[in-house]
Amino acid sequence: MTQEICPTAINTPVYLRRHEAARYVRERYGVPCSTQWLAKLVTVGGGPLYRKAGKYPIYTVEDLDTWILSRVTDPLASSSHVALT
Repeated sequence: MTQEICPTAINTPVYLRRHEAARYVRERYGVPCSTQWLAKLVTVGGGPLYRKAGKYPIYTVEDLDTWILSRVTDPLASSSHVALT
């Protein structure tokens, strides 16, 4: 018996719950990230894009990647090279 793949399922994003999103950021990028921090960023802003499934926030890997890469600076030779923005 062969399994058929639904053509629309190929482009369907995989959603991560908040604890999975935090673990993904920690493991993939080595950046400290907790579920509490992601929850705070939902309130104050500055976090990754998210969606809601009922009462649960869910994140895509693409949105997490975009968000964390936007927070990482170019290489620095010293702290005096940090641009103030």
